[in-house]
Amino acid sequence: MDEALTFFLLTLASMARVATPLVLCAMGGLFAEKSGIVDIGLEGKMLMAAFFAAASAAVTGSAWAGVGAAILAAVALAVLHGLACITYRGNQVVSGVAINILAAGLTVVLGTAWFARGGQTPPLTGSQRLPSLFLPNAGDNILVYAALLSVPLTWWIVERTRFGLRLRAVGEMPFAVDAAGISVAWLRYRAMLICGLFAGLAGAYLSIGQNAGFSRDMTAGQGFIALAAIIFGKWRPLPTFGACLIFGLLDAMAIRLQGVRVPGLGEVPVQLILAMPYLLAVFLLAGFIGRAVAPKASGVPYVKEH
Repeated sequence: MDEALTFFLLTLASMARVATPLVLCAMGGLFAEKSGIVDIGLEGKMLMAAFFAAASAAVTGSAWAGVGAAILAAVALAVLHGLACITYRGNQVVSGVAINILAAGLTVVLGTAWFARGGQTPPLTGSQRLPSLFLPNAGDNILVYAALLSVPLTWWIVERTRFGLRLRAVGEMPFAVDAAGISVAWLRYRAMLICGLFAGLAGAYLSIGQNAGFSRDMTAGQGFIALAAIIFGKWRPLPTFGACLIFGLLDAMAIRLQGVRVPGLGEVPVQLILAMPYLLAVFLLAGFIGRAVAPKASGVPYVKEH
């Protein structure tokens, strides 16, 4: 009984740690998606943020400098995505894919040039990492609680504020928003800036909170999982949060099940364990959750009528 309880509690703690970057990234992506911008580039933003967080923390010795650098890096990519999609009305999916490729390559090139460690940063210790707040060595740093607070905050902004009302309107009927004298482009840029902020926090958590440095492609598809959680949650904050917890729980169970022997089945294959979150994403998005309807103007560049 004690072993089962310990396993349960450790799995819950692990779920919270693993779900934190998913929640932060998904809440940011929700703002972009609500405004009508398809953000495939969440993965790239988070990866670039993770690199600059670890690199800045390694150079300055301060985890907070790393958090600031992570936010700036992700916001820069968000602005770049905005320029391509909002100002120049480019294809949003292509722009997002380009950002992912840019981040994957640039982090390795800069990491090799700056630290000569094959794209990795030096191991981080002490003040270079975000400390635990209440539970020593449990990994409950400030970004874990920020992720939890981001959910009601996102809900309140989207559902209860004037900005949220306009954001939802611009994702559904940008022509009506423009006719009311409100800038569609500025609304969407603000949504992208918020998206960059959250993606930056998610990346910082990965490299200086959950881990002790940056390694090549360390996001491992979590940006795509966050996007899947948004679709699974039907572009609403609370269901999206629930989806992130499900993915986090699967990942946490995968970690706990490595090397465990199941009666009658033998040892669980590591490959199957690692694939569980991604298999769930495929099954959910294949139609097992019902039809998810995106904002009507999602992916459609707005052209102002004269």
